[in-house]
Amino acid sequence: AASQVGCAQHGGFVVGAQRFDHRAFGVSPAEAASIDPQQRLLLELAYAVLHGACQRRTALMGGDAAAFLGIERPDWALAQPPAARSSVYAVTGDNVSAAAGRVSFVLGLQGPCLSVDTACASALSALHGSAHAVRAGECAGAVPLAVSLKLVPHGTVGAASAGMLSVDGRCKTLDARANGYARSEGVGALVLRRGDEGTVVYGSAVRQDGRSASLTAPNGSAQRALLLVALG
Repeated sequence: AASQVGCAQHGGFVVGAQRFDHRAFGVSPAEAASIDPQQRLLLELAYAVLHGACQRRTALMGGDAAAFLGIERPDWALAQPPAARSSVYAVTGDNVSAAAGRVSFVLGLQGPCLSVDTACASALSALHGSAHAVRAGECAGAVPLAVSLKLVPHGTVGAASAGMLSVDGRCKTLDARANGYARSEGVGALVLRRGDEGTVVYGSAVRQDGRSASLTAPNGSAQRALLLVALG
């Protein structure tokens, strides 16, 4: 048990996650202090990726662009002292639905907007939803985003106790040497546009394993069916 818990010393972390230029997004200092750093990162990255795709705020405002966000239960609320919960901004500061809504609000996007939590598949689920919305004509473009910050140790210690984490802190996916995974932070975003020559999504699918050996164990036949649907 001691060696398993020792795995918790490994991890990947976003540098400078606490920094935020609140003035650039019209957020007051008081509200910025109550906003989950995940939401702040999403605002910065959404703006950066749209800017990189030659999109401007004036052109986005009032348009039908979508925001699909992959996000797990935030640690921010657990890391705050009880007194912080009395802030008028606390209700939206750590709310997962508000995380996607804040991106649409600040950038003036009026297309589909949602936050999805499918654990480790949250980012891919957001990408799938974005691609489907663009293909179906629900919107001309979409911004699939994902974020994950590990702000409290509970999840990591629990995963280590369950023997899920790699003893050397290295993920070895599809490798015979695989011995667990390393919990890491991250944030990412793409821009999808109908008929665009940039990012291309050839196929995707969302499925569930159904019955398997346990809640967290994969179902081989269900996984094969998922790949066939995505590739078809």
